[in-house]
Amino acid sequence: MAKSIKIRAKASGGVTTVKALIKHAMETGTRKNAKTGEKIPAWHITEVTCEHKGNALMKANWGPGVSKNPYLSFKVAGVAKGETIKLSWVDNKGNADSREAQVK
Repeated sequence: MAKSIKIRAKASGGVTTVKALIKHAMETGTRKNAKTGEKIPAWHITEVTCEHKGNALMKANWGPGVSKNPYLSFKVAGVAKGETIKLSWVDNKGNADSREAQVK
C-alpha cells in the first residue's frame, strides 16, 4: 500500500505533540451501494501504534465508528528533539502501513 500516513512531531517544554493524518476509507459495513443495493464490506483500521526506541508510546484499538481519513493527535513526555518516532496501523483486511518522523 502506498504511504497513507502524514505525521509530524514537535517537542516543546518537555512534551512532544504528535499529529498524524491517515488516509483510509474506513467503511462501516452497513452502507449500501446506491447503484446495486449491495452492502459495502467493512474495511476499517483496527489498531494504531506509536513507538519510540522500540517501546510503545501509544496503542489504540479502532473500529468502524472512526471517520474516513482519521486525524490523530496526542502528547507524550520523554521524547527529545532529533529522536525518531514510528506510527503504524493495521486494518481488518490485513493491510498495514507505517511511517517514521523525526521530532522537531
